[in-house]
Amino acid sequence: MIDIKGLLKEKFGYDEFRQGQEEIINHVLHKENVLGIMPTGGGKSICYQLPALLLENLTLVISPLISLMKDQVDALNMMGIPATFINSTITQQEMNKRVQMAVNREVKLLYVAPERLESFDFQQLLLHVPIDLLAVDEAHCISQWGHDFRPSYLRLAAIIEEFQQQPSVIALTATATPQVAEDILDQLHIPKDNQVQTGFARENLSFQVVKDQNRDLFLLEYLKLNQGQSGIVYASTRKEVERIYHLLHSKKVAVGMYHGGMNEGDRNHNQEEFLFDKIQVMVATNAFGMGINKSNVRFVIHAQIPGNIESYYQEAGRAGRDGLPSDAILLYAPQDLQIQQYFIDQSEMTIDYKQKEYMKLREMSQYANAQMCLQKFILRYFGEKGSDCGRCSNCLDERELVDITVDVQKVLSCVKRMGEKFGKGLVGKVLTGSKDQKIDQWHFDRLPTYGLMKDRTQKEVNQLIDYLTAERYLNPSDGQYPLLSVSPIGIQVLLGKQTVFRKEDQRVRKVVVNDGLFETLRELRMDLAQEASVPPYLIFSDSTLKEMCEKLPKSSIQLLQVKGVGQNKLEKYGEKFLAAIESFKLTETKDVTTL
Repeated sequence: MIDIKGLLKEKFGYDEFRQGQEEIINHVLHKENVLGIMPTGGGKSICYQLPALLLENLTLVISPLISLMKDQVDALNMMGIPATFINSTITQQEMNKRVQMAVNREVKLLYVAPERLESFDFQQLLLHVPIDLLAVDEAHCISQWGHDFRPSYLRLAAIIEEFQQQPSVIALTATATPQVAEDILDQLHIPKDNQVQTGFARENLSFQVVKDQNRDLFLLEYLKLNQGQSGIVYASTRKEVERIYHLLHSKKVAVGMYHGGMNEGDRNHNQEEFLFDKIQVMVATNAFGMGINKSNVRFVIHAQIPGNIESYYQEAGRAGRDGLPSDAILLYAPQDLQIQQYFIDQSEMTIDYKQKEYMKLREMSQYANAQMCLQKFILRYFGEKGSDCGRCSNCLDERELVDITVDVQKVLSCVKRMGEKFGKGLVGKVLTGSKDQKIDQWHFDRLPTYGLMKDRTQKEVNQLIDYLTAERYLNPSDGQYPLLSVSPIGIQVLLGKQTVFRKEDQRVRKVVVNDGLFETLRELRMDLAQEASVPPYLIFSDSTLKEMCEKLPKSSIQLLQVKGVGQNKLEKYGEKFLAAIESFKLTETKDVTTL
């Protein structure tokens, strides 16, 4: 009987599997194809890394980004697990050497990009390498319905079918709607019963939407309150990335930036500085992050709204991968939607694909306007039911509820009287009594709802319509310019059988309060990381340091009880961390005695 829990502890330092991991691993060990859908930070990598140690032959990992490969391989080698990668950063000679290592069974895992797998020459080389398992990371890239569809991933299925050897397939993703999951199962011939979905909820993330505030001031105040914490600030355009970078830099924030217009050397340098905790904040476009396995990111702030909930949840999920409390904040302004609409308009995709992207963008806008639990809203999008999280800005909003039923009836009645054939903009104009020529053209100035809300601004009425759409009192049609209709629950409101309540901008909160010992251990970690030329979180994650602070281990046996401390790391760093903990306790005791 294979002791997979013993191996989990010995190599990875964990006593127990996370939800779904053991089930997925058992499918792999029984040579069955399997799809794992687990949230970012849910421990997807272990699902193929651990079996790779038990399988006789090679595990080939398809990974989308060079930085992701390097990061994963560095982490594996740090744990004493032989792994390597092949990508465009190495020479042909080095590639041949690494393939030979795989032939000689000197490595257990080999990471490659999907484009590499398409190469005939590389396929010929693989004929000499027995492969037991093929791992497809970021598997949502396979589906044309996914938010990050890549043609090279789409061809994967055909290439796998042509393999002379038929390895088992494990596909893993953090973001898959039911439609995307079905597409992955179909293309990779994974039985539906072998889909393991652990739930999309992230218990340690606090979601927050900030509206109608000066975003620069909020950002600066937040960074001041959370000084010393590591985080990412996302913006939609290169221009905005540079503007925010210069703003933060002028305020003496340790900040870097990353976008596709920079040369590769500068991007790589900034990424390394961030990974090694030499800069605290990275301002970036969505070009940054998929390959970043940095566990101690305490916050992800979106300075502009992203194009869809899948992208948002994946990017926000880069906060708190170590399980400690972290923030995911969206700074929302309605005008930012125009940037995303422009991106969709300029894309070379089909009309059908564009229509779906407009629909996804509308869902993202509804998220920003919702007053229900934000985590619950996201779960609903992924086809999952959930209870209120109790942590997001909506759950923590203590403002009193105001009965807005009469205003809602005005809006719903107006939509009905306009024949449910028009969009938000014109409905808002009718309600505010606009003199727009379209109103004259359609004789909407004769409707009893014309000017019913003329005491409000167009913006206020549009925000109310957005809220009613997010809460599903109104149903939008598909496409770029959705038409509004009243939903069944909206009808109940119109009939006076249901009331509607709404709250009326949240303040900055501190994420984590660090104690003296935690800072001492962080400093030790930084020294060791600099000596080894690796990012600090590869020594130990923040959550491992936190647990050391809580348990105060006195011996190597006690230190092994801390999550994230395996045999390999115990031998390398155990004595130093135990000495630092003991020294801190002695200093603290002296201070108390002096008092």
